[in-house]
Amino acid sequence: MTLDTSAALASRRANLAGSLSTAALLVLMTLSGALYLVSPAPLLRALQPLGYPAYFLRLLGVAKLLGVAALLVPGRPLFKEWAYAGFTFDLLAALASHLATGTATHAPPALCALVLVLVSYRFAHRGRAPVELFRRVAR
Repeated sequence: MTLDTSAALASRRANLAGSLSTAALLVLMTLSGALYLVSPAPLLRALQPLGYPAYFLRLLGVAKLLGVAALLVPGRPLFKEWAYAGFTFDLLAALASHLATGTATHAPPALCALVLVLVSYRFAHRGRAPVELFRRVAR
């Protein structure tokens, strides 16, 4: 196997990992966002030990669906950065909430979702320039 062939194979594998992890993340966040918007009684009962008000689920649901939309819109790298940041904050807060309230047995799904966010972010940003929040103006 030549150097060019192995580099191309590695690049294809990285692209596949990025595509699969991003697709899984989009499905997961779409389903959880829709479920949070509907707020069925079993979900409200399961989240009751965390102490959050019921309307908070709807806010999280809207935020998750907006994050999914941001990842699906072509271009707009700043929107994508904000979506990944929002998903990360949401999942870190979920982990902290479960650990703080003694419901740590419910934390592994949030941890797995966080790993999915990190893998998707890592492979989705391969070879791209970092997003500039502020541009320098030449004088």
